[in-house]
Amino acid sequence: MTTSPASASPVVLTDQLVVRAAVSAFLGRYRGQTRVHTDSDLRVFLRWRADHDLDPLAAARVDIERYVRWLQDVRRYQPSTVSRRLSVVVGFYRVCVIDAILEHSPADYVRRPTVPAESPTLGLGHLQFEAMITTARKSSNPNDFALVALLGLLGLRIFEACGSNIADLGEEHGHRVLRVRGKGGKVVLVPLHPRSLGLSTRPSTTAPPGRSCATPMGL
Repeated sequence: MTTSPASASPVVLTDQLVVRAAVSAFLGRYRGQTRVHTDSDLRVFLRWRADHDLDPLAAARVDIERYVRWLQDVRRYQPSTVSRRLSVVVGFYRVCVIDAILEHSPADYVRRPTVPAESPTLGLGHLQFEAMITTARKSSNPNDFALVALLGLLGLRIFEACGSNIADLGEEHGHRVLRVRGKGGKVVLVPLHPRSLGLSTRPSTTAPPGRSCATPMGL
């Protein structure tokens, strides 16, 4: 007995709705940039499953192992990236079990890659950063120096620097500070480095009227 496309389509539609509901329930645990990044990592896994014509809700442990091998051998990601993306998959299936969509998680016993205690990514040396910030200061666009200063002197992440604006500058206990929105929407006050204090007062030739900050805050 064969199944006609007409009778199979409602089942496929139902499966898709269940997957969407599971994804929505999982992402609902996060907010802000953490949600954006988690959504991106989960989409990589779901896209891989679709490319291999596999049902995400019918996964076995061996499928998750294959996904990890794909991240390592085909995409050639660093162990830290593989571990992070695997953590997202593990969390997704854990929520599926919590919500009774699955009886057990296929990712429970998947081996995680060993992540070095020290990051293999090298940062800029003192002289390299000095040369970089000097070049940025000579740039015709004052925002170049401001962005380098925020990243290098204050240690901000790129989305934290670009997400700041002039209203986030303030003073706390006699110190000039910058209000920064980090991962998960967490807000912290970052003291301004002496070399970055001029960012809030140096006029910008590209900023709109009424905005004197020559930084990404003026973008």
